[in-house]
Amino acid sequence: MRYTDNLATRLYFEDRGSGPALLLVHGHPFDHTMWQPQIDRFSLTHRVIAPDLRGYGITPLGATALTEITGLGDFAEDLVDLLDDLGIEQAVVAGLSMGGQIAMELHRRHPERVRGLVLADTFPAAETEEGKAARNAMADRLLKEGMQGYADEVLDRMVAPYNTHAAPHVHRMMCATDPVGAAAALRGRAERPDYRESLTTVAVPALVVVGRDDTYTPVEDAEEMHALLPDSTLAVIERAAHLPNLEQPEEFDAVLDSYLRSLVRLS
Repeated sequence: MRYTDNLATRLYFEDRGSGPALLLVHGHPFDHTMWQPQIDRFSLTHRVIAPDLRGYGITPLGATALTEITGLGDFAEDLVDLLDDLGIEQAVVAGLSMGGQIAMELHRRHPERVRGLVLADTFPAAETEEGKAARNAMADRLLKEGMQGYADEVLDRMVAPYNTHAAPHVHRMMCATDPVGAAAALRGRAERPDYRESLTTVAVPALVVVGRDDTYTPVEDAEEMHALLPDSTLAVIERAAHLPNLEQPEEFDAVLDSYLRSLVRLS
């Protein structure tokens, strides 16, 4: 992996292939290898950039260690700094779950950097008061207990029980995540803004993807985003839960490939 330094941290990332830039933003509590099937597939046609976000994978928490909170804006600015360092003016930004919210925040701040927007298994609404309390309580728990118990509890929601092939990788990523980084991100997500209005201003084609059996971000959330976006395609991946790109990679990749080809035709 390569790395780049900014004022906040040393950001590690995978950089493979050539052509139009595709920036893959992982979810919580994972790392860039969440996107391994897509890195392998799309680096044949695109320049694929897949970072470990601040406090995840091998990217250190950096300046966040002083504040104990990583806002979605912190993640978004890290990604813009990375694009700057790589000399990339525009990228298709694809994010899953928390990564999708980071993608929305990046677009809200820097719409000129976004060539296309892929929102997978995510949702745009601000956190409720109940949700804020739950995220902060979970942050406290992870700091006290570590990641193992949480990973054991949520694995069947991250990956549908019938997709046993994907479960070991997902479980390893969750257990390997630094609980301090995960807790800081949870506290940041608790304070996120509402992205629904900003979605109505997206001027580039978008793709909304969701697993049919996702209980974290159900199909109804994807349908809401699809309705808000001026130009979007909605794809529901059958026999998948929260991580369709790993559970059903061939189906997910076919949808993403069709979307990326449509952007080339528009160029």
